[in-house]
Amino acid sequence: MRKAVIFISSAIVAGGSTLFLASPALAHGYVSSPASRQAMCAEGRVANCGEIIYEPQSVEGPKGLRSCSGGNARFAQLDDESKAWPTTRVGNSVTFNWVLTARHATSTWEYYIGGTRVALFNDGGRQPGATVSHSVNLGGFSGRQKVLAIWNIADTPNAFYSCIDLQVGGGTDPSPSPSPTVSPSPSPSPTTSPSNPSGTWAAGTAYKPGDQVTYGSVSYRCLQAHTALTGWEPPNTPALWQRLS
Repeated sequence: MRKAVIFISSAIVAGGSTLFLASPALAHGYVSSPASRQAMCAEGRVANCGEIIYEPQSVEGPKGLRSCSGGNARFAQLDDESKAWPTTRVGNSVTFNWVLTARHATSTWEYYIGGTRVALFNDGGRQPGATVSHSVNLGGFSGRQKVLAIWNIADTPNAFYSCIDLQVGGGTDPSPSPSPTVSPSPSPSPTTSPSNPSGTWAAGTAYKPGDQVTYGSVSYRCLQAHTALTGWEPPNTPALWQRLS
């Protein structure tokens, strides 16, 4: 009987450990500039992006992947190389700026071009601020390049992914010019994108840049497109909301 109890207890501990490792990271973020693919979609600069226009910060997947979507089927459009992804013209040194809508202990930040890791930043498990910037030298690369930026979370098996299309150095930008008439794809669920997102802040609402809300009798303006979650109230997320009064 004692052996059976020990066995069951061990199984519970092992099972609990497995469940912990499989749980999603309590963090969200993406590269806002130079504009990543999800930022382009959220800004309406690329058509037919699907759900990502409301959740540019949510491209999360297991560590070790090399895809723009992080292996997340909801955001598979980010892997579509046939889309007219606009490029940002840069020199050989680029500063990548992350917006973190929820911060989490970080192991490392990685940057790849193809199979080459061009930069690694080790945070050693520290919690980052609401914004993070890295200066990366792209010497040896020129022309159109796709950079994969990865935020590796310290205490889960997950990471966040952003792809950024660049035109490095001189030469002609081969990417098509974005159409000024492009509109974001409609929300796949009308319950998460009400027609009038202004008024009192509410979780589950899809907000876009420029929307204004009130929270605790204070007015705020939306800075980044996102779908609000509990815990993302305007006073708690300065990367998402600017206080007006």
